[in-house]
Amino acid sequence: MTRRKQAQRTLWEGVVEEDVRALYEPWMIEADRLLEDESLIDGVFAAQGERHEHSATKGRSQTPAEMVLRLLLLKHVRNWSFDTLEREVRANLVYRDFTRIGMGKVPDAKTLARIAQALGGEVIAELHRRLVEIAQEEGVIQGRKLRVDTTVVETNIHYPTDSSLLGDGARVLTRTMKKIETRAGQMKRKVRNRMRSISKRVVAIATASRHKGPEGEAKRKKQYRELLRYSRQILNDAKRVIAEVEEMSTRKKKRLVGLVEHLTEMADRVRRVVKQAKARVFDGITQLPGKIVSLFEPHSEIIRKGKASKPTEFGKLVQVQEAEQQIITHYDVFDQRPSDHDLLLGAVEAHERVLGRVPRLATADAGYYSQAQEQAVEQKGVKWVAVPNRNTKSAERKKKEHSRWFKQAQRWRTGCEGRISVLKRRHGLSRCRYRGAEGMKRWVGLGVMADTLISMGNVLATRT
Repeated sequence: MTRRKQAQRTLWEGVVEEDVRALYEPWMIEADRLLEDESLIDGVFAAQGERHEHSATKGRSQTPAEMVLRLLLLKHVRNWSFDTLEREVRANLVYRDFTRIGMGKVPDAKTLARIAQALGGEVIAELHRRLVEIAQEEGVIQGRKLRVDTTVVETNIHYPTDSSLLGDGARVLTRTMKKIETRAGQMKRKVRNRMRSISKRVVAIATASRHKGPEGEAKRKKQYRELLRYSRQILNDAKRVIAEVEEMSTRKKKRLVGLVEHLTEMADRVRRVVKQAKARVFDGITQLPGKIVSLFEPHSEIIRKGKASKPTEFGKLVQVQEAEQQIITHYDVFDQRPSDHDLLLGAVEAHERVLGRVPRLATADAGYYSQAQEQAVEQKGVKWVAVPNRNTKSAERKKKEHSRWFKQAQRWRTGCEGRISVLKRRHGLSRCRYRGAEGMKRWVGLGVMADTLISMGNVLATRT
């Protein structure tokens, strides 16, 4: 059963409230007021009611929607884990008051993790959109200016190599088949554990990689040939186990449904890894379509942004849009990485959709430059478009880029780099700790909401 808010406070909480609020950080005082908005609470309340068929009306009382919203935002404001969040809130009167728990019981970490999964990426995006509307109502932003930039949020995976992916696949498939064998009681043929042979080949490939030249290449190919042979044998074992489960009685199959589905899914991914490893090592094909870089986060993409410190990143491309006062008005987590050249018009349209007006100034870095996009943005009514073209030879274009307003716009644009740095350092957007594509959207959305809340709180606190 869902609840919107916590019950009435106790007398003791009312007595200490003034002393506790005196310990609030300046932004928290304003954020506490902003989070009382009924639309924000209703959004979380509706999402909680859709967890199961009768969640809204039956069963035990869930954590109140207002409390869930504040706990999740506090978690991402501080970049804590769920365990740390539980411990800190239990021990701190300020956090208890801010999250509306008071002297009540703090939800444990597992409960909070399950509730957080109920708030999907779309729900978080709607909550952020409402927060931006509140910023506009409060006069924090007007929407006259727009700056936009992209960054990569990495998934929580190790650096992918073909040998390590094959080793991961062999381990997961063998472990799952062993679980099926234990739960089923007895199989026609015992599941063989080939992990010792697999591990030896993975280590041998890593050792051979240190040897350069034709001799080292021959050693690697020999070890890869054996590793692929063992991987195919494990895949054949998985196929046999799945077929054997299908022949079992309905009662036995019912207990094994989850394991068989997991085995089938992982076997398909391992087959893709075998295919790409064979193509790269023996055929020299490195640009294989649909390349997989993680068995556990298959949505991860290979992204090269030209960074000297980190040439290749594995994750998702995220676009961040800002207006005045460093307020993030919109963000996008792209399912497939687009070219930056095609994003400027979409950013202006999103700005208009969220704030109800076209910005007078739109600026971005050189990666966004496209003559067609610039003209389309100007036709929408943007007066000043400051996106540099590094390859131009036109004297007129160079004169425009050396004008005072263009340089001022580009100086203001560099603040977007600082905002992305804050998102990564303070709110953990350097690496996503939630699982799956939907988890990536939740992680980015909550991090952006936390940053927006702090920025709004600081602006309003300064005015006060």
